[in-house]
Amino acid sequence: MLFDEWPITNHQSPITNHKSQMTNPYDPGIENPASAGMSVFMGNSITSALIKVIVHVTLLSLVATGHAVGAEQLRAAIATIDITPPIPYRLCGHFSERLSTGINDPLLAKAVVFKQGDRAAALVFCDLAQISLDVSTRARARASREVGMPVEHIAIVATHSHTGPLYFGALRKHFHERAVQKHGTDIYETVDYSSELVEKLATVIGRAANSTSPVRLEAGIALENRLSFNRRFHMKSGAVRFNPGAQNPNIIRPAGPIDPEVGIVTLSAADSAEHVGAIVSFALHLDTMNGTRYSADFPAVVQDELRRSYGEKFASLFGAGTCGDINHIDVQSHDRLTTQQIGTMLAATIAQKMPALSPLENVSLAVRSAKVNAPLQTFSSEQIAQARDNLNNEQPRKLTFLERVEAYKILAVDLRAGSLPMEVQVFRLNSDVAIVTLPGEVFVDLGIAIKTASPFKTTLVIELANDGPGYFPTRRAFVEGSYETVNSRVKPGGSEMLVETAIELLTDLADDAP
Repeated sequence: MLFDEWPITNHQSPITNHKSQMTNPYDPGIENPASAGMSVFMGNSITSALIKVIVHVTLLSLVATGHAVGAEQLRAAIATIDITPPIPYRLCGHFSERLSTGINDPLLAKAVVFKQGDRAAALVFCDLAQISLDVSTRARARASREVGMPVEHIAIVATHSHTGPLYFGALRKHFHERAVQKHGTDIYETVDYSSELVEKLATVIGRAANSTSPVRLEAGIALENRLSFNRRFHMKSGAVRFNPGAQNPNIIRPAGPIDPEVGIVTLSAADSAEHVGAIVSFALHLDTMNGTRYSADFPAVVQDELRRSYGEKFASLFGAGTCGDINHIDVQSHDRLTTQQIGTMLAATIAQKMPALSPLENVSLAVRSAKVNAPLQTFSSEQIAQARDNLNNEQPRKLTFLERVEAYKILAVDLRAGSLPMEVQVFRLNSDVAIVTLPGEVFVDLGIAIKTASPFKTTLVIELANDGPGYFPTRRAFVEGSYETVNSRVKPGGSEMLVETAIELLTDLADDAP
């Protein structure tokens, strides 16, 4: 493969077989603890000297295998673009204002486009905490016009890095208005990042769509039990707390399971056994970095480590599994794994599984999408005014953490209009493999429930697609309380609507598979 390159500047219960050994955590009564490749420099019509526009396109070539006689070949390509904002710019992931001071590793958007006959689909994985509905709507519509792909066949996913930009939402609005009041302008928003992001996302989808060639796919599930922990705990007081502290003697047990499954779908140039990219999904919060330098968090390490085995052009497209209540903190120890350690260990698990992945036979690309309206929580005008006053409090220590979280949540709900349209997408690769995308930060039980009910042998469930409307806890978690439920916009039962819709779409696609 030929490449021309421009440099980028700047525990709990394991699940060994989700078809046979998972109990159903969806039931609230169950206590489950458990060609060629090249890089193309793109001129960007937006003249921001601080945001480099570099597109890397991996072209996959020659004959696709695993098709029935007469079946249309599957074609695909992967493209990457730099979406790093300027410095300084506000960082997301905390309730206090933080400004970026440098770049640990560039923030990227990686697109994979699949085509088979007249069918096409695209998934884009962005090193961001969340994708705003505004950005995803504009980017998907533009990409649809430019490449002739249905909007519903495009998913734009955030990895949930906590060291990316804060570019939308109630907290950004609060900081922006405060800066304008103080300085007459927002000195930390020198570019229209949302519009630049829309252009770049459409660009990267177009580059991949225009560069496809026949491919070979393999898929499977690895298990990784060492890295993730449910962060909600039953306490001796009878309460449920999130992140109660290392070796807290008042902890009784975790309030939920983990999902140790690492979903893997690899793409290979069909004339060789060399893997050139992989979609990887694992349920673990991307909040392992400290400091104020931009970083993709541990997925950047995963890619670096996999490139040691599969070459410098290998692209790892990471999608967060349902990890709304999962992080990397082991409360039984004061020691904490570093970003480098997590990425290295996860990459080793992936690499160990790669030789045993199953080739996809009889590829049959198809996409189903559905929107359901979840009921939003409601607040009075007095509550909204009080929340605004609380968020404007210049001495936040007078408020408890959860009081500040609730104030932020109330203002976030106020930006929405009564109900929350939630889009669920399912991408079928063949009769054995499907990828589900969901909006928001989804509790792990819900992702496990989808996998358990899925008629597909291998089902990847990826959160934070197309919108970032906060947490989706289970009904049981709403009863238990704590941070994630305080920070949820939906009413109890709204989260389960995602599960029901995903299962319906999966069943429909399985029934329709050739």
